[in-house]
Amino acid sequence: MGTSMEGDCLSCIKYLMFVFNFLIFLGGSFLLGVGVWVVVDPTGFREIVAANPLLFMGVYIILAMGGMLFLLGFLGCCGAIRENKCLLLFFFMLILIIFLAELAAAILAFIFREHLTREYFTKELKRHYQGYNNTDVFTSTWNAIMNTFDCCGVNSPEDFEESIFRFINPGEVVPEACCRRNSHLGEAGFSNREECLSGSMLYRNNKGCYSAVVDYFEMYIYVAGALAIVVLTIELFAMVFAMCLFRGIQ
Repeated sequence: MGTSMEGDCLSCIKYLMFVFNFLIFLGGSFLLGVGVWVVVDPTGFREIVAANPLLFMGVYIILAMGGMLFLLGFLGCCGAIRENKCLLLFFFMLILIIFLAELAAAILAFIFREHLTREYFTKELKRHYQGYNNTDVFTSTWNAIMNTFDCCGVNSPEDFEESIFRFINPGEVVPEACCRRNSHLGEAGFSNREECLSGSMLYRNNKGCYSAVVDYFEMYIYVAGALAIVVLTIELFAMVFAMCLFRGIQ
């Protein structure tokens, strides 16, 4: 009777582990998809990432984590179905390393959160944005963001006061990328370029890019955070099931 119950329990753990690893496999596929989308996305997220080295590094961390979870989910499914102790032990050690790495990444993200604040971006904009030097990565990136999201500066057009842009271009209040465009005239069709550059609020975009970007990606940020918590929980359960199955296999 006891042996039969142990066998049923082991079988239950085996299939539960298979389910959890299949979820890990799907989670890895999702992270890979998100990472690839951010790298190749033509609608502006790529430029936002390039504007901040921490975000740029984060994308490749997502890609690496997605690839490893994809592989681990596959290994875990094989180890559970075949009841292979070597595969299960290998799976447990790797997923433990990934789990600790993800926790470390979350802690680092919390520590360096000041690098994603309005103040940080405003300070960097004032120091490095040149306006028309498209050979400069920082400048071309900000031009792309302002053109894509129809915004100006980090908080508002006033961010360009006392900036290197005003020093280089003393006759202009805001850069050309802040000017409103007539949609039927295409990208080159400004409503009134001269009035915009002189500071007229009627012919420039007055919304800050920080708010514009956050509004656009707010839903995605919450979804990504929720999914990260779900993935960590699934990994924790998968490790527990892997060790139970490893110990139960004769």
